[in-house]
Amino acid sequence: MAHIDLGDDERLHPGILGLMKFRPETAKPLNELAEVLLRGPSALSRGERELIAAYVSGLNECEFCAASHSAFAAAQLDSGMALVDQVRRDPASAPISEKLRALLVIAAAVREDGRKVTTEMVDAARATGASDVEVHDTVLTAAAFCMFNRYVDGLGTVVPDDPQGYVDAASFVVEVGYTF
Repeated sequence: MAHIDLGDDERLHPGILGLMKFRPETAKPLNELAEVLLRGPSALSRGERELIAAYVSGLNECEFCAASHSAFAAAQLDSGMALVDQVRRDPASAPISEKLRALLVIAAAVREDGRKVTTEMVDAARATGASDVEVHDTVLTAAAFCMFNRYVDGLGTVVPDDPQGYVDAASFVVEVGYTF
């Protein structure tokens, strides 16, 4: 049960969904930010950007966000959940591009403390072909997901027991996105 009264049956609106229903005026800009970062124009695929969100959420131990964005990434990556699981376990050995690997290093540093991002990390990402926009968006995505994770966990929202719910939500997010 959430720390605050979210009104309707929380099981119908788990995680951040109940919070967004509770405060639609804050949900709108949060959803717009997620839409831009995870689905807007980018050299990184939507699946790769969802993977960054899932990775950061996993590092933050936010069960709802890690599971949902893992499902969203898997639905948009050719290798599906097997790849997502590999990346979340050990991005250094996962079969991903060197660019994505370097960006995940930056995302992990942001998750720990934004000041942990170094010039060497950014240079390493650039050496793999990452643009300044991709570095920027990786830092902002990691920072935003730290906020989303703390929002969800800080209010003690419900985490679904059935993993199928995340798969079902993935179909919706892939088709419709975050602003609806």
